[in-house]
Amino acid sequence: MSTLAVVEEILRETAVPMSVREIVERAGVRLPSKSKTPDTVVARDLAMDIKKKGDASLFTRTSPGRYTLRALAAQPAAAQPTQPAQNVERLSGNLTRKPAAAAGTSTRPAGRDSAEGGGYAG
Repeated sequence: MSTLAVVEEILRETAVPMSVREIVERAGVRLPSKSKTPDTVVARDLAMDIKKKGDASLFTRTSPGRYTLRALAAQPAAAQPTQPAQNVERLSGNLTRKPAAAAGTSTRPAGRDSAEGGGYAG
């Protein structure tokens, strides 16, 4: 059985997007490759299949390093099983922004302003 056939089986069983690491862990000895880096083999095979076949590929990338079956990705969100949030703090929008600089103030060091010739006079 090919690597992609094993990956297809696993993604059908779980019906949720999975990382390459999760796929490899679930596949275990079913993977035909005896590589010391099975993650690399799976990631390469998925990427090449998607690149060569485009929309005809059985697989699609949902986010960097996460894959699912194209048929499952096309289903309405209500029909797909939900997956619990991995990192609630990251997902909750708890991102802070730096305040914008006040008008008329500069963060440049004195003597380096482009209006003054762009450098130090010596």
